[in-house]
Amino acid sequence: MASTSDFRNGYTFKYNNDLVSIIEFQHVKPGKGPAFVRTKLRSLTTGKVLENTFNSGVKVEDVRIERRKYQYLYPEDEGFHFMNTETFEQVFIQKHLVDAPDFLTEGLNVEIVFHAEEELALQVELPNSIEAEVVYTEPGIKGDTATNTMKPATISTGAEIKVPLFVNIGDRIKVDPKTKTYVERVKS
Repeated sequence: MASTSDFRNGYTFKYNNDLVSIIEFQHVKPGKGPAFVRTKLRSLTTGKVLENTFNSGVKVEDVRIERRKYQYLYPEDEGFHFMNTETFEQVFIQKHLVDAPDFLTEGLNVEIVFHAEEELALQVELPNSIEAEVVYTEPGIKGDTATNTMKPATISTGAEIKVPLFVNIGDRIKVDPKTKTYVERVKS
């Protein structure tokens, strides 16, 4: 058992017969009344995000999870195949367990979160940024760089994101798959 003082981002515990992970939390000590903790939780079974407030000191049942490094191999109708980078064991993961499936590229290294006691895959986490090539975007207008205007672009993974006007077809860019946003242009 753990208490609210053990809360941190990414902490996983059992709540309402479901496994949840803390996205963000905030300890609040009002001037009047007892302290409490505001949390934003993600259900690891359904992927839904919910907000909840816990009284300070409340006990929760913690769950042992393991993060293992895997490499993405190929897609299938119902999900994706990954290979453990240490044991070379292959595992099949359902589509709904992948954070941003439209950013998966062959050979991409990811972390898969497992429920340690049940050996059950809970979530596939992509890296903080991936590199991809812009395969289609409208040309930018010369001299129109004074504003932070963005235009749609399709990258080599098939995902569509917004990029600055100076990005052209064939450019390699860095993308944050969690927020689905442009980070920077990669120098060749």
